[in-house]
Amino acid sequence: MTRLPLAVLLALLAGHGAAQAQAAFPTRPITLVLPLPAGGTADLLCRFAAEKASRILGQQVVVENRPGGAGGRIAIEQVLRAPPDGHTLLCNTQLSYSITHLVFKAAFDPRPLEPVSVLATYPLIILTRSSLPVNSLPEFIAYARANPGKVNYGNAGKANTGHLLGELMMLKGNFKMTDVPYRGDAPAISDLLAGTIDMVPSYLLANKGNIDAGKLKFIAVASESRLKDYPNVPTISETLPGVTSITWMGVSAPPGTPKEITQKISDAIRQGFQQADLQARILKLEATPRGTTPEQMRDMIKQSLDIWGPVVAAAKISVD
Repeated sequence: MTRLPLAVLLALLAGHGAAQAQAAFPTRPITLVLPLPAGGTADLLCRFAAEKASRILGQQVVVENRPGGAGGRIAIEQVLRAPPDGHTLLCNTQLSYSITHLVFKAAFDPRPLEPVSVLATYPLIILTRSSLPVNSLPEFIAYARANPGKVNYGNAGKANTGHLLGELMMLKGNFKMTDVPYRGDAPAISDLLAGTIDMVPSYLLANKGNIDAGKLKFIAVASESRLKDYPNVPTISETLPGVTSITWMGVSAPPGTPKEITQKISDAIRQGFQQADLQARILKLEATPRGTTPEQMRDMIKQSLDIWGPVVAAAKISVD
């Protein structure tokens, strides 16, 4: 009988132990870190993923809201430093995965994170104050051109999706606005309702009540096609060809997490997001359920970089 050298035997045993550990995953509750406050579409999507994955994986998945730090730095660094065993995950927006390294001067880079799954996609919309003398995007652009330096737009913060969409619209439409960054979407919408700013790129769910009550004007949507519930509202691309802004929430794992583990988590999310009850809940958020593979999420990160990287460079956007 052939006797294996001790080093070879130890290596085989180590590999067997690692395989067993991965097969047994998860061995304890999983923490899903979210760099945003509770409430809103992003938080709800992460909680949906946690709820379904808990049942399928057989371990509780707990959402931990950790807002703070430019670009969600506190949450991202927590996951970057976590053991690569799948028990600490990040749930974050597309821009955090694609352009953080271009925008933020701070020494943290999310690119080494392992993609797991994109949960859902949802478009931005263009809202104006009710007293603005425009009723469509072409009229808004004409108004901005006729009033140089007088039109402003609010957004949820520098290098946020709303900020970048405003910059892209100006680049493609050859007009100027003044950027007014806020600490989140809610204060920007409050000032829009008060009439102190002119326009805000935002999301439908949080603003539906004010739109339907006539308190805000909904003049365009940044999706590829018109929304079913608002068929008379044109897309931005009908006026500015090629301009869309469809954001998404995605789950990732610490660098070096084995593919077997990321795939297992991705499969659990996908199974949950294919269930009719959850799809109905997501559609009510005016979002499209996805539940992608890790490879599909990696491709979507690249697509986001290809779209927004040139905008960051052209607008010279940076955050200290």
